[in-house]
Amino acid sequence: MASVAEVKAAIDAAVQHVRESQQAVLAANEKLGEAQQSLAAAGEGSGHEAMGTAQAALGQAALELDECLAATEAAIAQAEAYVATL
Repeated sequence: MASVAEVKAAIDAAVQHVRESQQAVLAANEKLGEAQQSLAAAGEGSGHEAMGTAQAALGQAALELDECLAATEAAIAQAEAYVATL
């Protein structure tokens, strides 16, 4: 059976991995924003349905990345709350 210190250390390591993952998600979200701007500039005035669909898909992807960040923040909060009880 693991000691309290070992459990805390394992949770701290897991939280660190989540924080590193969050940084990657933030970077991906930034790149998505750049892609949206490039696509908007490329398709400006075209009015083509495919361009609108592509923009909507990128917007949905950005929304899902934001949801991912919120979910990981909730996971960190719960893990830290558990550690506080040890």
